[in-house]
Parts: sequence; structure tokens; C-alpha cells
Amino acid sequence: MDTLRVRDAKDVEEVVRAAIANEQPLEIIGHGSKRSIGHAMATNAVLDLSALNAVTSYEPNELIVTLQAGAPLADVLSLIDAKNQQFAFEPINTAPLLGTPALGTIGGMIAAGLAGPRRIKAGGARDHLLGAHAVSGFGDSFKTGGKVVKNVTGYDLCKLLAGSWGTLSVMTEVTLKVMPKPEAERTLLLRGLDDATANKAMTAALGSPFDVSAAAHLPKSAFRASTDGLGDIAGQGEALTALRLEGITASAAHRAGSLRELLAPFGTATLIDDAASAALWAMVRDVLPFAASGALGAWPVWRIVCPPASGAALGAQLARETGGDVIYDWGGGLIWAALPPKGDAHAPAVRLHANAVGGHATLIRAAEDVRRAIDVFHPQAPGVAALSERVRASFDPKTILNRGRQTRGAVA
Repeated sequence: MDTLRVRDAKDVEEVVRAAIANEQPLEIIGHGSKRSIGHAMATNAVLDLSALNAVTSYEPNELIVTLQAGAPLADVLSLIDAKNQQFAFEPINTAPLLGTPALGTIGGMIAAGLAGPRRIKAGGARDHLLGAHAVSGFGDSFKTGGKVVKNVTGYDLCKLLAGSWGTLSVMTEVTLKVMPKPEAERTLLLRGLDDATANKAMTAALGSPFDVSAAAHLPKSAFRASTDGLGDIAGQGEALTALRLEGITASAAHRAGSLRELLAPFGTATLIDDAASAALWAMVRDVLPFAASGALGAWPVWRIVCPPASGAALGAQLARETGGDVIYDWGGGLIWAALPPKGDAHAPAVRLHANAVGGHATLIRAAEDVRRAIDVFHPQAPGVAALSERVRASFDPKTILNRGRQTRGAVA
């Protein structure tokens, strides 16, 4: 396979134009840490953006950072952390789940569009993307958005790039909002709740005036002997429901006390703070109970998005039918499901249940032969699929960029 390493946006233009002329599709990578998500691509040429790794500008007082797409995510997080700032959407580190080195890039973070537990309050990657420079499938550079929140020139266009898995354009540089890190965080823990009761407790907390920034439930599990990030917080396989509050110390402590009273009908909530709380939410964010190195490392993992009110019933039914294990994030709006190995990764059951409640499911981890056999991304309704295809074709009419990644059996 040819690997084409580029040094700047001009190089990207030349590579894409040559690919168009030769009708040779390109696989776009930073360090390739998420290559195993999606379908195998119909290409034998790789466009490597790892050398585009500079921080173009960082203005902590203005809460914006501009980065080249190949900038390593871990380095960028360290940079902004030194100024006590963060990406509020908590980008997931997929390395533990996929069993790959932790080499994710800023471009990959946006292309995947996978946010963490704070999404319910802060939104996703697309909501923090202010602008981008990219090269389309025509081989032309374009700029969308800008460096201020109120800049509306092409503002929504850059939102399309988030979650597009590199099928619309090759991002070369992006501008993102950063936010101050909260002074303190407190997490309330309820133990031993079943899925339905936990769903009610999380719904009550999220509907309260106490500004809950994350809610998650780990059901009782025979598979979860111990989990990184939990330490002594939960006993072996014990059901655990967690609710996070953030802000200045006095406010977080006061709201935690009020929320504990609200949750009294569900049990006595215990409290963890700061470092212990951060470790717990990193575990939820990165789905460490299903890590590739753990007991369920060989099992396919689904990411199911559904209305929170339907989450408990969907997750419990899926776990019961398949013998799998689930984790609820965002109060049940997001379900991570690790299901026993099977040739179709239980896709018919997963999609049936997701469709029934108006949700959608993406297969995040599975062997390549499984990903060849089923749709990794949720099949769209005909009207939506036609619209998506028109959007994609307006960026990349020859399907040069990441051909076949999102659609099984795409024409080679």
C-alpha cells in the first residue's frame, strides 16, 4: 500500500488532485488509531497527515486554540490543561476499547465526533468546532467558520465535518473552543439499583435544578470483576449509579447536598470528589469495563443512542436476550453494549431494538470479517440516505476520500 506523507495543505491538494486524475481513492489517517472503526476501505493508497502536527495558535484568554489536524490529542490536552482549560465535550480516548496505542489526533477526534459524559450539558465535538481549513474531493482548499463564536460565515458547514469519518474532506487545520476547568467536582453514588430504578434516579437528577453534568449507570455484572478507575468505589460486579456536579467548590458541595436529599427515595448516596470523581468519569468516557485488555476484550461493542426514557428497557432487554453486558451514559441516552461473539455481532437484535425507539446503533469494535458481513453504521431511512449522499457528493463527487468506510459494499 502506498503511503503519501504530506507537509502542508498544498501537499494535500496535490495528492487529492492526483488521486482524482488516477481515480485512486485515498484512506485518510493521522496515526491510524481508529482505523478499525468502520468498513474496510476500497483503496490501496494512504494519505498520512501525521506531519501536520503544529499548534498554530493558542489564546487562553480568548478560549480558542487553532491546531493542525495531525496534532496529537494527548499533547493538546496537556497544553490546555497547563492553563487549567479543557475541551468541555470530553473527547473519548478509544485506545483502551480498540486495543491500539493512544495516538489519537485532533483531526481524528473531530472526524469521529465521539464525545464523553458531559455531552448532555456541553454538547459534542461539532458544538465546539469554530472553524476549519480543509481540502475537498475536488482537490480544492476551502475555509469554513472562523475564530470567534459569532462568526457565521460558513459556520454550519464545518459542523458537517464532525462525525463525517473523513468522507467529506481532508481537514488540515481546525479552530476549537476551550473552556475553563471547573474548580471542583463532586459525584454522588447510588449502589444496587436495577436498570429501571437507576433510569428513574438519573432522570430525576437530570431534571433537577442542580446542574448535573453527567449521569451513568453500570448494572450488576458477572463480567466486571474489577474495573480500572473504580478502585474501591464499587464491589465486585456491583451495580453503580453515578451523578456528577461541577463548579466552584462551595456551589458543587451545596448542590451535592441538595441532590442527595432529592435522591433519598432511591437510597443513601455516597460522595466522592475531585481526583476519585475524575477517575470514575474517565472510566465511563473511555468505556474501560469493555477494554480490549479486559474480560470482554474479544466481544463486539456497540454504541447505541436512544431517547433516555427508553434506555433502561432497551439495554436490559438486549443484555437478557444476548447474554451481553451494558453501560448507560447520559441517563440512558447512550448505551454501550458488549455482546458475546457472533458472526453478525447480534446486529439484527441491536438494530431492531434501536429502531423501535427511534434510536441508532454503531458497531465500534468488531473483527474485520464481522464488519464485512454487516452494516457498521446504522442504515439510514431512504430520504435521509438520499440527502446524505447528495451532501457527500457535493464535497467529493468521485468518492476519493475514505471510500467505503461508512457504507458496506461501496463500489471499488
